[in-house]
Amino acid sequence: MTLSELIAREQRVLYPIYRRLPIAIAYAEGCWITDTSGRRYLDLIAGIGVNALGHSHPRILDAVWHQMQRYMHVSNLYYQEPQIQLAEMLCQRTGYAAVLYSNSGAESWEAALKLARRWGTLHGKKGDIITFRGGFHGRTYGALSTMDKPLYKDGMGPFLPNVRIVPYNDPAALEAAVDENTCAVGLEFLQGEGGIVEATAEFVECIETLRQQYGFLLIADEVQSGCGRTGDFFAFERYGIRPDIVTIAKAIGGGLPLGAVLVDAHLVGVWERGQHGTTYGGNPLACAAGSVVLEELDRGLLEHVQRLGARMRADLEECAAEFPQLIASVRGRGMMLGLELHEDASHVRDALLERGVITNATATTVLRLLPPLILQEEEWEIAYARLYQAIAERATVIAAAAPTHR
Repeated sequence: MTLSELIAREQRVLYPIYRRLPIAIAYAEGCWITDTSGRRYLDLIAGIGVNALGHSHPRILDAVWHQMQRYMHVSNLYYQEPQIQLAEMLCQRTGYAAVLYSNSGAESWEAALKLARRWGTLHGKKGDIITFRGGFHGRTYGALSTMDKPLYKDGMGPFLPNVRIVPYNDPAALEAAVDENTCAVGLEFLQGEGGIVEATAEFVECIETLRQQYGFLLIADEVQSGCGRTGDFFAFERYGIRPDIVTIAKAIGGGLPLGAVLVDAHLVGVWERGQHGTTYGGNPLACAAGSVVLEELDRGLLEHVQRLGARMRADLEECAAEFPQLIASVRGRGMMLGLELHEDASHVRDALLERGVITNATATTVLRLLPPLILQEEEWEIAYARLYQAIAERATVIAAAAPTHR
């Protein structure tokens, strides 16, 4: 089936909400995607950070296949060993006391908001929640209520009350927003869709000082930055801080829909049985895949992300130094990196796609790189050579268009 044929078929039946890349995928393996014409692409976006172990990882395929022989879905009416095994691994790995499963990052965030407000009610607070500009937490109503994304929210209100969205990395704005009625502060310690923007040490220190003063819960959204993406298991680990609630998804399912909320011991029991639930959350196939992801991370993969991530960042810094007329800065760490450009990043994204490398543009001017964590050094060398060509070509176009002065 050709790309044009698939586009025609889709236009007849699918609601038009996605801006798709002009690729019709035939199959994918490792860090590579092959389209229906046989062309191969090096995938540096990994399903938007989902395919941590790449495509069609043999251990994930084997784990899912074996679980399929037992059962695929039975609902949460029963005790299921795959759920318990993954939760045991997560608790042991992170030190959190309990795991609540979901199907996605947005559902994890929704559960975290509900849990925080329930806790706030029990502790005499009014349920005020503070989040930050540039954050992205999903597209459900709770998630949208905690984001400053006009395109995603236009004409779809009203949204949740008692939510304040304040500037990111602005301690003074946060201090002005927090009071005794604040039940939770939630953030990405490394914003993904917001443009690969890291929280500053001063900002995180302010959050912790205010948490000690006012006694609110701290929620970390680690949906994109967690599970080894930055070279640490969680992005917040770099700051020496411990959130009360952590939301994860994406990489933990190894390509299958899976999310989770990790909670500290003092929050276990805040909900009574039946106050929250999900039909599909903790699907046994996804949990079987998740166990493989955690095992692989502890088999040297985190160290690999640290080493190759440092090499990738160094190469990008070198490129930025050579083409300052196009590149404003390099952002991120591990294998969650971004090139902030002086223009719309879609120009470079499209030029890379023509060269067989898949990236994406976020926050308009940032070229985002989220490769599979199994990316090898020789594969990065291929990608970087093509990225350099695309940057050099675009810089030449910009220079040619610049006005001359006599």
